[in-house]
Amino acid sequence: MTNTLASIKTRVRELRPYTLRTDPARVKLNQNENPWDAPAKIKEETLRRIAECAWSRYPGLVPRRLHERLAQFSGWRADGIVAGNGSNELIQALLMVTIGEETRVLINEPTFALYRQIATVLGGDVIGVSLNAEFGFDVDALGNAVRDLQPEVTIVCSPNNPTGCALSDDDLHSLLESANGLIAVDEAYHEFAEQSVVPLLRRHENLVVLRTFSKAMAMAGLRTGYLLAAPELAREISKAVLPYNLNAVSQIAAEVAVEMYEDELRPLVRRIIAERERLYEALSRISGLTPVRSLANFILVRSAIDPEQVFAELINQDILIRDVSSYPMLSDCFRLSVGTPEENDFLLESLRGVFGARR
Repeated sequence: MTNTLASIKTRVRELRPYTLRTDPARVKLNQNENPWDAPAKIKEETLRRIAECAWSRYPGLVPRRLHERLAQFSGWRADGIVAGNGSNELIQALLMVTIGEETRVLINEPTFALYRQIATVLGGDVIGVSLNAEFGFDVDALGNAVRDLQPEVTIVCSPNNPTGCALSDDDLHSLLESANGLIAVDEAYHEFAEQSVVPLLRRHENLVVLRTFSKAMAMAGLRTGYLLAAPELAREISKAVLPYNLNAVSQIAAEVAVEMYEDELRPLVRRIIAERERLYEALSRISGLTPVRSLANFILVRSAIDPEQVFAELINQDILIRDVSSYPMLSDCFRLSVGTPEENDFLLESLRGVFGARR
């Protein structure tokens, strides 16, 4: 009998797939989305522009107008930008053009699981550097690993998912100075930290910055992201991106979003930051919970009750959170996205019931 899996790489068959519990719930706090939908003005202007497009025609092979808008928005140059179908596609493209058999890839742990998964599929040797006991970056250990191992690519998520810690510019500068390979900084949550490493692109040609429209920009459903790098590096990375990878609707919506960011989206970011701080303080007052300070739009929480049990009890109350207890170092943790004030109040009331009943 034919073994239909014989052609699949052994390392792929051994990988656990990237999975997510998708239980239906009225309050959804598991994917770090913007709890407020894209503002009506952005939707209306996007639809107006879409109506003027010929749907029968391919979008531009290179979305030059979007690149120009992103250049103005980010403070970088248009020929150093690659737009993609979510930042995940651009992470994959970066690794495709750099990683081969046993090529070293350095990541922090715990962090976004997709880095290890993609690099492993491509044959890379993934090396993890643990965060410190407070779930911050262990800068000395990370720097030593960069200098001693000289990985082809080092990926730093800052603020880090799922812990919310951020790497300072000075620490990143030191890493870039000591690295022969590339250092990619995933800035999926940078708006909530109100800081960015983009200015360092002018000093370091081995820096790659990744961004997404799925979080602060309130467009997770449209799957748009972009990469910023030295023009010659961006040109090589773009070779791993499929032609017409970004549909016309997503391109136009992204253009409108950056044009209207200050008036329509930045106020939502400020509200999320304020809610994050309020939620942190309230969680700190619940016996059995220890929240971790975060610079993102989520909070990691240490729990005196098994996170799987907390997940189950909350889903019974129509609240969906993220159980991250399978991640390295996080066996007693779950993660909460910051919701609207009403959602956060309902969550807090439910958690008080879950933990109050077990004192």
